[in-house]
Amino acid sequence: MGRRNIGSTPVEVTELGFGASVIGNLYRVTPANDAQAAIEAAWEAGIRYFDTAPHYGLGLSERRLGAALRSRPRDAYVISSKVGRLLVPNEEPRGVDTEGFVVRDDLRRQWDFSRDGVLRSIEDTLKRTGLDRLDIVYLHDPDEHWRQAAGEAMPALAELRDQKVIGAIGAGMNQSAMLARFLRETAADVVMLAGRYTLLDQSALDDVLPTAEELGKSVVAVGVFNSGLLSRDRPAEGMKYDYQDASHALVARARAIAEVCAAHGTTLPAAAIAFPHTHPSTVNVTLGMRTAEHVARNAELNRQRIPEGLWDDLRVQGLIRSDVPAANGPGRSARCP
Repeated sequence: MGRRNIGSTPVEVTELGFGASVIGNLYRVTPANDAQAAIEAAWEAGIRYFDTAPHYGLGLSERRLGAALRSRPRDAYVISSKVGRLLVPNEEPRGVDTEGFVVRDDLRRQWDFSRDGVLRSIEDTLKRTGLDRLDIVYLHDPDEHWRQAAGEAMPALAELRDQKVIGAIGAGMNQSAMLARFLRETAADVVMLAGRYTLLDQSALDDVLPTAEELGKSVVAVGVFNSGLLSRDRPAEGMKYDYQDASHALVARARAIAEVCAAHGTTLPAAAIAFPHTHPSTVNVTLGMRTAEHVARNAELNRQRIPEGLWDDLRVQGLIRSDVPAANGPGRSARCP
């Protein structure tokens, strides 16, 4: 599996990453054995980049991921987590978390992008994972907190990076404009871009992607299936797009893209995974994987060669933007070597 460095840092990530939100019981319970098996399958598939966050299952994802990786050689993999949501005791628990995770709500999330909040969050994550360090730390969804996130949190992370406590730093969001600001105005090395450079949404070409390319910084792409609409060979009504029911027009467009994929001998999900790599600043695509079967499917999709003519046809038919780069990144004819 191909690997690329995060910006000018020594941190190197595999082209496919393991997103650990779902093993934090996102939307439904994931049995502990399934979570363990998924992480083991990812390792066997050659995945060496694993992403988690305190937000995911109120710490459950971090605990499960740390336990599964603890016996692996620490220098053999890269792990990222996030800051900005401290976990604190919940004085008024209702029994189950109200933010999408099927876990007890004995804890609650508290927004905090202060220097002390960042340091406390990282310390808590290390305790939950049982690991000795984090390789990448992202600011998590700082949309409403730019001033504190850019003015306090990012300088705190930069200090830890400069002390070699952390390898790389950045921010992760569902929008691209503010991510471009983080790359241009702060010490960020990398951004985690959710859903804004996909077969259905190339808005990141207006801001964060050219900024990353200009500055020699990096992008990790997540949400490449746009909440599910691009995850099947044949999209159907009732599937999700950006966490909501997809409109009829979006389903029709996804089907049109799927038909072009089929004409080129590939599938919509395989093209969806490959597409972010059309931009040279994209170093990784990370996917949520709940079971070993999910890992096997995604690893196989990632291995499939995507004919370059597919992107040309999609441009000509107006199904993707005309300014989508023609190549699959530097040195990539279809997949990383």
